[in-house]
Amino acid sequence: MVLRQVRTGTILMNAALIEKIRQCPNLPSLPTIAMQVLNLAQRADVDIAEIARIISKDPALSGKILRTVNSSFYGRSQHVSTISQSLVILGLQSVKTLVLGFSLVTNLAKSKSKGFKHLTYWKRSVYAATASRTIAAKINLVQQEEVFLIALLMDIGMLVLDQVIGEEYGEIHAGLTSHGGLSAAEHAALGLTHADVSGMIAEQWKLPPILTEPMAKHHTPERVEDPALRKLTEVVEAASRCADVFVDDSAAGAIADVRARCMSQWSMTEADADALLNEIGTRTKEVASLFDINIGTAASYEAILKRANEALVEITLASQQQVSTLAEQNVKLKKAATTDALTGLANRATFDEFLATRFQEAMAGGAPISLLMLDIDKFKSVNDRFGHPTGDAVIRHVSKLLQSAARATDLAARYGGEEMTLVLPGTPRGVATGIAESIRRAIAANPSNVDSGKLPVTASIGVATFEPSGPLKSPAHLIKAADLAVYAAKKGGRNCVKVFSVPAPAAKPAA
Repeated sequence: MVLRQVRTGTILMNAALIEKIRQCPNLPSLPTIAMQVLNLAQRADVDIAEIARIISKDPALSGKILRTVNSSFYGRSQHVSTISQSLVILGLQSVKTLVLGFSLVTNLAKSKSKGFKHLTYWKRSVYAATASRTIAAKINLVQQEEVFLIALLMDIGMLVLDQVIGEEYGEIHAGLTSHGGLSAAEHAALGLTHADVSGMIAEQWKLPPILTEPMAKHHTPERVEDPALRKLTEVVEAASRCADVFVDDSAAGAIADVRARCMSQWSMTEADADALLNEIGTRTKEVASLFDINIGTAASYEAILKRANEALVEITLASQQQVSTLAEQNVKLKKAATTDALTGLANRATFDEFLATRFQEAMAGGAPISLLMLDIDKFKSVNDRFGHPTGDAVIRHVSKLLQSAARATDLAARYGGEEMTLVLPGTPRGVATGIAESIRRAIAANPSNVDSGKLPVTASIGVATFEPSGPLKSPAHLIKAADLAVYAAKKGGRNCVKVFSVPAPAAKPAA
């Protein structure tokens, strides 16, 4: 098939296939009685008696509706004997849903299979529809009838694609073990998905947006802009995965996914999710008989879970391992983002953020904060004489000595090149000067190990302190003051500590 793609929103779709679908003479159509009921129900002046009269013209449809209304699926204690009573007791929306559902299923079930298993299709549809209504009831969603119908019909695009391209569509299904992977396989092969086609058919039938939008995007609820419709679509998507539990040959993956979704979306425990699936399994047997859908010998959820338990344990262990691996990766990524690669000290961005935060805390609390700025003496000559690898080794050596002097509340950072800093929150000038002097002595007393032997190293250190009554009013002021103190240490002969202080004002001449 030659693909010509057009962009619809953010989705590229196969224009040639879309046209072929539209020109297909055998597309499923909305039954006449369903069209009449839908049109009447959408009028502002709804005539309930007229709707009841139209439905009653079809004895088979009327019988199915009455049988359903009186079933445990609706749980009504009062027996309903007429369509008029059904409309009064259940409401127009429920009866409209049943009319659409029954008439469409009857029509669609007549289509002949070309490329995929239609029995599996109908089995999955009725499980998804029951799951949608059950979930909606659990989370107190008002539109329980709507989500039932959406889920029942959402995969109709599969029937259409099967009708239009036949065996080619069957080949797409052949390599799949679960419905969950179908959309990606369809898009790769055809340039569109069965959900896209379902939306096209729903629009052709002139179904209301509350049905059309979720049908078209039941695998991608994040694409639904309207929050209310997105909520419905999320329910339908979850119901689709619930259906996989009862349809897939291996249910473990679907069970694990349903449990995770129930927890993340509706704060249900694992036991709640299992109870939900058990209820879906039980109720679907009755719903399937009402719709004359053959689901075969349906295994109970308990039996499915028993078979899947071993695989679920493996999935859980794999998931835990994945979480552990992700946590380790996150730690590594965070470290890489905040750490200087050469020295292992905090990088410049981390230093700037830390100093800004601690400076604001110092100002608010009236406490001091000191900054040590360290510059390796005659570092350029080390690079020129021994090469940059030796220069890097010297920087790493000094950084370790600086880090060893840092307390739990301090931050040692590489400022740039051979310059390093030590932020000392809550530390007055005198204490900071003592720490700086001990660092200087440690550097001078511990030559750096390099390829050529031991290389003596010294450093010049500047100290600056913010004090509530002092002139330094910002982190930038503190950095500038420490930098001036380093410059004074260099100018004073290197291998020394200098402390920034504001010169005393000159004495006024005597009058």
